[in-house]
Amino acid sequence: MIRVEGLKKTYRHVHALDEVSFCVKPGELFAYLGPNGAGKTTTIRILTGLTRLSGGNAWLNGFHIERDSLRAKRQFGLVMQSINLDQELTLLENMDIHGRLYGMKKALRRIRIRELLGYVDLMSRKDTIVKRLSGGMKRRLMVARALMHSPKILFLDEPTVGLDPGIRRRIWGLIKQIQHSGTTIFLTTHYIEEAEFLADRVAFIDKGKIAALDTPAAFMARTGKWAIDLMQDGQMKSVYFKDRKEADTFVANHRGSYTLRRVNLEDAFLSLTGKKVKN
Repeated sequence: MIRVEGLKKTYRHVHALDEVSFCVKPGELFAYLGPNGAGKTTTIRILTGLTRLSGGNAWLNGFHIERDSLRAKRQFGLVMQSINLDQELTLLENMDIHGRLYGMKKALRRIRIRELLGYVDLMSRKDTIVKRLSGGMKRRLMVARALMHSPKILFLDEPTVGLDPGIRRRIWGLIKQIQHSGTTIFLTTHYIEEAEFLADRVAFIDKGKIAALDTPAAFMARTGKWAIDLMQDGQMKSVYFKDRKEADTFVANHRGSYTLRRVNLEDAFLSLTGKKVKN
């Protein structure tokens, strides 16, 4: 559904993307993780036509993003980090304008608005001015708006940034529902547990290059099953073990405080790059 080959983006002498290649399967939820400045948002901007590529190629549902840009753009919906709704219009008006931009007939717009506002549990607020909504409601509205024209691909760039844990998990449920309907989802996030819970596969990007690509389970299994966090030379250090017996042996010979826990996806990224996803 998404095919990227040797993608490059250069700003003067800075390589924001350096020969990035990957494929996303139809119906897959693909998470794209990395520290700030790694190239996550640049990739989305190129794939959605907001930034020109410097080299390489990319296709969305078989349409080249530059040679067949109009048809490529019809393949996706986009939810960006920033709230880009019209704050002075109602929910219904925001949705209707989006449908008009995609040339949707009036009758179809009405049907889709009713379906989608119901889908994100906002139909009762359809006549509310957007600026009166909570942050979580605005995020749900942005997702509904991105689905207005029935795209085959949904790009989510930090969709839950700034939301409290309860609202964030509600958005997770919505994202999974969308995937189960057959939509292919490309997700960037700084919340590592978000990718661990949602993603079928994860690509770690660092300094404009793909560092590794695999399933969350495979990444964590490669790192270990247990982690011990401890202070060493004034810094927090994590040590990984394949089984609990190894961890217990280490603890028995360790003096000082420590925390024993299960390995998570962030541990896998740290072991690969030496950097935290949250930077």
